[in-house]
This record gives sequence, structure tokens and C-alpha cells, in this order.
Amino acid sequence: MAILLLLLPLLVSAVYGDEKAFIGVNIGTDLSDMPSPTQVVALLKAQNVWHVRLYDADRAMLLALANTGIQVTISVPNEQLLGIGQSNATAANWVARNVIAHVPATNITAIAVGSEVLTALPNAAPVLVSALKLIHSALVASNLDSQIKVSTPHSSSIILDSFPPSQAFFNRSWDPVMVPLLKFLQSTGSYLMLNVYPYYDYMQSNDVIPLDYALFRPLPPNKEAVDANTLLHYTNVFDAIVDAAYFSMSYLNITNVPIVVTESGWPSKGDSSEPDATVDNANTYNSNLIKHVINNTGTPKHPGIAVSTYIYELYNEDLRPSPLSEKNWGLFDANGTPVYILHLTAAGTVFANDTTNQTFCVAKDGADPKMLQAALDWACGPGKVDCSPLLQGQPCYEPDNVVSHSTYAFNAYFQQMGKSTGTCDFKGVATISTTDPNIDLRTLVIGAGHGSCIFPGSFGKNGTITNGTSLAPSSNDTSLGCPTPYFYRSCSFTTSVIISAFLMTAVFL
Repeated sequence: MAILLLLLPLLVSAVYGDEKAFIGVNIGTDLSDMPSPTQVVALLKAQNVWHVRLYDADRAMLLALANTGIQVTISVPNEQLLGIGQSNATAANWVARNVIAHVPATNITAIAVGSEVLTALPNAAPVLVSALKLIHSALVASNLDSQIKVSTPHSSSIILDSFPPSQAFFNRSWDPVMVPLLKFLQSTGSYLMLNVYPYYDYMQSNDVIPLDYALFRPLPPNKEAVDANTLLHYTNVFDAIVDAAYFSMSYLNITNVPIVVTESGWPSKGDSSEPDATVDNANTYNSNLIKHVINNTGTPKHPGIAVSTYIYELYNEDLRPSPLSEKNWGLFDANGTPVYILHLTAAGTVFANDTTNQTFCVAKDGADPKMLQAALDWACGPGKVDCSPLLQGQPCYEPDNVVSHSTYAFNAYFQQMGKSTGTCDFKGVATISTTDPNIDLRTLVIGAGHGSCIFPGSFGKNGTITNGTSLAPSSNDTSLGCPTPYFYRSCSFTTSVIISAFLMTAVFL
């Protein structure tokens, strides 16, 4: 299947009280080839993602997020919950190590204490509220409580009889936890974190829930779900679940705690038992979800009050356990290639540009210069890339080194082959990037006259699509040659280690 491209447009445009509503993204790490923190942050910035949720408080990731302005929710993993919930010193040490050590450079705005504890780790439920309070007390002691909220994500399955929403209530067996928890959120000005997955509600409904209703697709009035008690009309599962949570809080006399959806999404691939886990459905759900949130649509119970939401998730996680759908919730593959183009045209003020031409093939960080030279020779020879712009005196000659020249040639080949799978490998020295290499390389050229180099696909310009049938050399190909005009002194080109390291770093930041 051809991999299509997207731009993830995540600027805020709606308001809940004094807080701006936003779309964020979860960053899972169960990948066999997890990108480095620097690469993750580069992808976030390129896609205008300004809100992220981490499932831990990884130091390297927090350092990479420093000075970016990206708002970060960090997490206390479930396995640390018991210790923190039973010891003030343990909680204080956790905050010192994972929060105080990183702010203000890293913009930490929330702490998620555990994840779906009531349903995933019920034996820890008795210390959940204590853990939240102890974490909050440590923030108070450091004068950080006003800028960092403390809460805990819940599965929507703790809500019983969720339709009609007006009759919904939290599982009463959890009242000893939910009542003090909600009072804590209320007293600290925090919010209820809720994981909302219409995909699972649809899958478990035995065809009672229409697919269109789960995907936010427009429904005729006679197909809308109506709450007989309130006469409110529901056009999608997401709103019904969020309002069920609001009504459930009202049942416990809590009416002023907002909801933030910490996880929501749709898988793009599934096994035979999940026929509706498709690229098209994932695209439809996430596109409509983004528009629904940022357009300040709100819910029938609270119209005009948007519910900030984190999409699950940034990357497909190939190490997740079965079923197949568990591995395919991501917006991107591990190499930064988008899984599909989000349908966001006419989505208000968000950036909904078609980014089909905003992925590139670049020299891999740390690649052997000899291997780069051999791959460059192939691209400019059998690969039929027009490398004349790389000749001395031509627009793309500088920076005059094998990293920049091979990046130009690799990208030109990738573009002219229609970005097909396998055309950005070059015996393992090339990789796909969403960062425009033309911009990065131009910043390294000293002096005027070299800014006219335009990489194929750069600045929205298409590379010339040819009918060539040769593919970039694979790791088993040993036929790489050394055509003359594009080699450096000899086929065994070497360059200053410092300059190469600097240039390679620049390409991938």
C-alpha cells in the first residue's frame, strides 16, 4: 500500500474559560526502531504539534523538548504508583528528578499520575488519590502548582449506562475513589482526564452503533441519537461519551471540573476480525476529531466549550502485543513517514496544507562517507538523477561535501520515483525526513549567491516524475560505481570530521 502523507495541524483555536482548547498527540515508545528524542522533536515542530503527552518522564526526551515551547504532560508509570502513593519523600523525589530538574526550560504543564488505574491496576486504587495529593504537595513546595496540573487518566469504561448520557453514572464500586478524586480536581483547578475510544464502542456494539456515528460522519436528523430525558441530539459517539462523563460527575454533585481527553484515535490496520481498522476510517476519524475540537463545537450538554484532546498516537508501535490493530494507531511510521493525509481542508484557521511534497530522502546521520559517495555515484549514474546542479559553479555545489551532495541526489531520486517504498535506502545510508533539507543546508553556506539551490520537492515544488524503472540500490547490491564529475578527489573521499559531523547534525535537526 502506498504510504500517503499528512500535515498534523495542531494550533489552538477554541477557548474553555480562560484556557485554550487544543489538539495534542501521545508519544508511545514501543518501537523496534524508536527515533531519537531529537528526531521526535524535529517531527513535532515540522508538524506544528505544540502539545504532547509522554507515558513517563524520560530525561532525554524532556531535554530535547527544552526551549521549544511545546507543552508537555508527563506521567507517573503505574509501576511507580504504589511507592509514590505511600511516601511523601518518594513523591517529592519524583517531582525533584522529573519536574524541577527540567522547568522552566521544558514547558511541563501537567502530570498524569498512573493510567487507567481503576481498570488496569485496581489493587493500586486505594493509594491513587494519595499519590495525586503527594505529587501536588511537592509542586506546591516548589511554587509550581499554579502552572502544572495533576490528574489521572481514566478509561471511559468506568462510566456505566453511558447512553442516554443523562442517565450515565460512574461505576459505584469506585465511589470511595472517585468522590475524593473529583473533589481534589475541583479544589486544585485541575481537570478530569478521560480516554475516549469510539472504535471500541463501535466494535463491541454488535452493529447497534452505526459506523458513520462513530466516525463523526454527517447523519440525517432521523438517524441522530436523542437523549429522551434532555432531548439533546447526538451525532457522534465521542460527544455522547464526554457528556456521559459530565453527567456522571453531576450525579456526584461535581459540576465545574472540565474534561480533557487524554487518548482518542482509530487504528489504520487490523486483522480479519477488525475489518473497520482501515487507513480510510483512521483518516476520517482523526480528521473529523481535529475539526470538531478546534472549531469549538463542544458537546450537546456544553455547546461551544471544546474538549482538548490528545490523539493516540504519534507513531505506529510495532512492538505492541496482538491484535494487529494495537500496532497501528500511529499518524507516522518510525522513519517519520506519515501514514495518510488528514482531510483538513476548510478546517477553519488550522494549517491544513497538502504536504504531499514535504517529505524528503536525506543522508542518514553518521553514515560512512565512502558509502555515501558510492550511493551518490549510483544516483547520478544508473539512477538517472540530473546531478548537474552539484557541479562547481552551479546552484547546489555548496556546501561542497558528500553529505549535502548525496542528500540532494538521494532526494531527487526519491522524488522522481514518486516516493515509492524502497526508493530511499541506498544500502542503508539514506532515510526519510519531514524536515526540508534545502533549508537546513542553505543555512550553512557562508556568503551570497548560493541560495538559489532548490531541492526537488522543496518549497512545494514537485520533482520531475520520470518513467525510470531502476530502483535505488539495496543492501545486497554490490554494483556501485564511480562516475566522474561528482566524486570528491577520489572514490575514497574523506573530509574534516568536524565539518561532516556538523553538517550531518544540521540535516537531521
